[in-house]
Amino acid sequence: MASLKDMRVRIASTKATQKITKAMQMVAASKLRRAQTAAEAARPYAERMDAVISNIAGAAKGGSAPVLLAGTGSDKVHLLLVCTGERGLSGAFNSSIVRLARERALALMNQGKEVKFFCVGRKGYEQLRRQFDKQIVGHTELRSVKVLGYKNADEIAKKIIAMFEAGDFDVCSLFYSRFKSVIAQLPTAQQIIPLVLEEKDEGKNASNAVYDYEPAEEEILADLLPRNLAVQIFRALLENNASFYGAQMTAMDNATRNAGDMIRKQTLIYNRTRQAMITKELIEIISGAEAI
Repeated sequence: MASLKDMRVRIASTKATQKITKAMQMVAASKLRRAQTAAEAARPYAERMDAVISNIAGAAKGGSAPVLLAGTGSDKVHLLLVCTGERGLSGAFNSSIVRLARERALALMNQGKEVKFFCVGRKGYEQLRRQFDKQIVGHTELRSVKVLGYKNADEIAKKIIAMFEAGDFDVCSLFYSRFKSVIAQLPTAQQIIPLVLEEKDEGKNASNAVYDYEPAEEEILADLLPRNLAVQIFRALLENNASFYGAQMTAMDNATRNAGDMIRKQTLIYNRTRQAMITKELIEIISGAEAI
């Protein structure tokens, strides 16, 4: 059995840990609101960009469609763009994204496809390299970035487009965590090359209007598609940022509660042990006095 001194040291250590987790929870809570606002503000723009491209792409499908929209005509090589966090202590935030990407990779490999990885974020890279080290073809860290900007996403998009134009892959899918609430973050997979457009409802919202584009649809798409790729990556980074702080806030709140439970249990054991030692000493004193 541990001595009273060891128990006091253990209780003091648990209290110090509780202070740290509580402080991290408060920091995450203070940063969450700004990150959530940025993520929610990016959604309408990204969705509207998809809608605009869908309208223009209707007249450009076929042989005249840009390769980012039409694809290479093959799906033998898949690139998985996995976006995770730079830090841990956020519950299952990073591991859930990596798990989704790993499951997709194994499913594609079972179908005879070649899979490559491009990692954005340190934690995803560290987890994926244990199993797919030779298949990781790119890695970008945003640890030094204080505020996420469109420039960060544009640099990643340019690297992906350069790899695509070099023939390194046929299909690219983006993996990130979509922010839903503080306690719910949804791991999401989205194909971005070739771009998958949502089918329009031909019902009551359909329009019979015919549009003439100047310049031609192909020229507009050639400019919009690379920009849309950067927008979708930027949206994923913002969603990840909000999801990270939400997951960290929840994880640190749970850790603080668990530390409180441990302190109560350790204090109870300490008090019982101390009482037992005092009782034992009293019995020894009384027994010695009676023996005299």
